[in-house]
Amino acid sequence: MAKPFYILQRFLRRVQLLLLFLGVAYIMAGSVLLLQRSGQVVSQRGGPSLPPMPSLPSLHKAPGEGRVYGSARSQMAANRERDPDDPSRGRAGPHWLVSRNLEIRLLRRRWFHHLEQESQVERGPVPRKVGHKGTYVGCFLDDKDNRALGGNVFYDFRKMTSTLCQDTCSESGYRFAGLEYGAECYCGNRISTSRTREEDCNLDCKGEKGSPCGGVGRLSIYKVEELLPGQRRYRNVRYRGCFERPKNITAAFLVHSIQPNLTLQSCIETCTIKELPLAVLRRPDCFCGYVSSRFTLHQPAEERYCAHANATGPITSVDREYYQVYQTPVQDSRCTERKFLPEKSNTLVALTSFPGAGNTWVRHLIELATGFYTGSFYFDGTLYNKGFKGEKDYWKSGRTICVKTHESGRHEIEMYDSAILLIRNPYRCLMAEFNRKCAGHLGHAAEQHWKSNEWPEFVSSYASWWASHVLDWLKFGRQVLVVHYEELQGALFLQLRHIASFLNISITDERLLCAQSNQDGHFKRSATQKQGFDPFTPEMKLLIDGYIHTVDSALRDRNYTGLPQEYLPR
Repeated sequence: MAKPFYILQRFLRRVQLLLLFLGVAYIMAGSVLLLQRSGQVVSQRGGPSLPPMPSLPSLHKAPGEGRVYGSARSQMAANRERDPDDPSRGRAGPHWLVSRNLEIRLLRRRWFHHLEQESQVERGPVPRKVGHKGTYVGCFLDDKDNRALGGNVFYDFRKMTSTLCQDTCSESGYRFAGLEYGAECYCGNRISTSRTREEDCNLDCKGEKGSPCGGVGRLSIYKVEELLPGQRRYRNVRYRGCFERPKNITAAFLVHSIQPNLTLQSCIETCTIKELPLAVLRRPDCFCGYVSSRFTLHQPAEERYCAHANATGPITSVDREYYQVYQTPVQDSRCTERKFLPEKSNTLVALTSFPGAGNTWVRHLIELATGFYTGSFYFDGTLYNKGFKGEKDYWKSGRTICVKTHESGRHEIEMYDSAILLIRNPYRCLMAEFNRKCAGHLGHAAEQHWKSNEWPEFVSSYASWWASHVLDWLKFGRQVLVVHYEELQGALFLQLRHIASFLNISITDERLLCAQSNQDGHFKRSATQKQGFDPFTPEMKLLIDGYIHTVDSALRDRNYTGLPQEYLPR
């Protein structure tokens, strides 16, 4: 009996070894095959990684592609002859203006591939211990209905640190800085909720390991570094203009103080401490409050009425009826809360524009005015990290109020049920996009960039895209609301109401006024740096002006208002 059992045991051992050998051989063979295939892909691409975006050489001179582009031009010309509705048919534009051609498609692909690469290479700082300027106070309760700190709010989902939050709040005139979810920063001058257990603030800051950054519904609060009133340096203080005294001044403002030695600095400090965004002054009176239906800032008066607002001399009876108005560093918090749509929408609305036309700024305004997040056809990590939470949401989810896109092919346009078409002066668009390409969302291109060959090649390639983008959306868009960037700047309240009506969202005047008060946002590039020369040559102007005339005619042919007069002449 023992012998058969021994034989069986030896057989099983041999089978086990054989199976092990076969398994190892199978894995090795698979690895070799995978390496071979990877080598083939790399050889086809010409390198081990995706090539970086070129410095936009002129696509009209692409080597080896002239025959393809020539056939595309011929085909597009034939299509225009057959299509009587083509907006570019019969017009003497500087070039053919159909974005379906291969040049525009290739340009768009390169642009978006470059945008994706920018988001992918973004990295957070190396985790390290940082000495804090202020004093840690504790962990406090916080939710959207009962905020611990009621002042400014900003986000950084990648690089938030307690020091960054404290510095931002201090520069805005606040005494306390609070961090939540590891990435959200809240400011305030008083704490409105009760303290909770320290272990509830169990999240580290995204950019600073080992530093408490709140938790879920919990705020880690710091008292910022104390500065004497004369040493405070506020940012974002902005002069709003000279305005007539409201009829019921007591109802229009929440705070009134009389200061015999009133100065602009003292009035702004008074309103900042009270966490109010408007400082309204006429010696010796200082008022603080919000933009409201009683004080809308829609009709500024002539500056001569406020010329002596802080002078020590006598004030005439006429001058007493006018006040200087300043925006304090305090953010108007009445419209900062945003959320996804409570129910998924069956209607897909595009917010479409040429790159550099202010799409991000308009998204900011729409979110403030409606209280709902906007989405994006792409994913820009920089925008997401700064608070555009809809950036990471699937663009067809139906949870956002509208979707950002720069696409302009027929197939891409017909995916949307309606669209807000944002148009900006092409001269400004091209400069803004070139600044973004060279120096990011908020920077400015250096002088050597403007004087290099990159700039004329950029204009040559991108100018036709500006025109073809508008023409395609006018032709293939199902329901299009045209919004001019310049008109939105000049009449923000009225234009936002039109946009909200188009989105079928009911909003209050208070919400619109709040959006107007917070209109700059975090992605507004500072005033354009003045070059010592005009970056646009006569040849560039001739090219761009031709596109402007073509787009203007296309708008008028479809019963839209033409382009603003400031587009021409330049």
